[in-house]
Amino acid sequence: MTPDPGHEARYRAIAADLAAKIRSGHYAPGEALPPQRELSASYGVTLMTLRQALRELSDERLIVQQPGRGTYVAPPHLAYQLDSLRSLVDDLRKQGHDVRTAVAGRAVRRAPARIAAELRLPPGDTALRLERVREFAGRPAVHQVSWVRRPVADQIRDRDFTAVSLYTALADAGVTVARASEVVRPGLLDPAAARHLHEPQGSPVLVSTRITYTLDATPVVSDHATILGSMMEIRTERAATGLSLTWRATS
Repeated sequence: MTPDPGHEARYRAIAADLAAKIRSGHYAPGEALPPQRELSASYGVTLMTLRQALRELSDERLIVQQPGRGTYVAPPHLAYQLDSLRSLVDDLRKQGHDVRTAVAGRAVRRAPARIAAELRLPPGDTALRLERVREFAGRPAVHQVSWVRRPVADQIRDRDFTAVSLYTALADAGVTVARASEVVRPGLLDPAAARHLHEPQGSPVLVSTRITYTLDATPVVSDHATILGSMMEIRTERAATGLSLTWRATS
């Protein structure tokens, strides 16, 4: 059967118009679009033509279709860059995003066994536990717990981490960061992070574990970030040399 060129032109024109309205803010992130029958009537097309246009928008990740509920404007996505050594907030602000930080807790505590091993601390040693929530597009998107080894932790514990990144605080304290080792894997939202991110327990998330080292190869920070899967995508620029990504199966 020969495709109708007029049909293609109509649904592409509708998709372009809706995309322009989404990008201009006429339809805000998370807002429901009008019902399909209402939209098809307003554009003077059949439901089939309208649904083709919506598929175009879905492929472009501009909308999310929820069966039985309707069609919603997709939330904006944060790009988590793997090609730089910056704090998460510095990285996102460099992309032009307005990211706000709330400090959910800070205290010098006995480091759990896993953290002590990552920071190469003697059993029973203490470290600064810094808990933060990152807000993006008006909603919590990232829950982050950072452990900082002492004595540098004592120099930075009173900094205003709503306004200053951890990496900036380290630099101000005279600590030179040389590299970081990071693993990002899919996971499910645990109860503790769910309370901060206001999402149901078990929602899909990305879990980042990062260990940051100084020039003398001393691990200084252990980071654990839980990132809502609906709010973040991972990006990297690949080159012949430089960035190294390791893929392996998980149990």
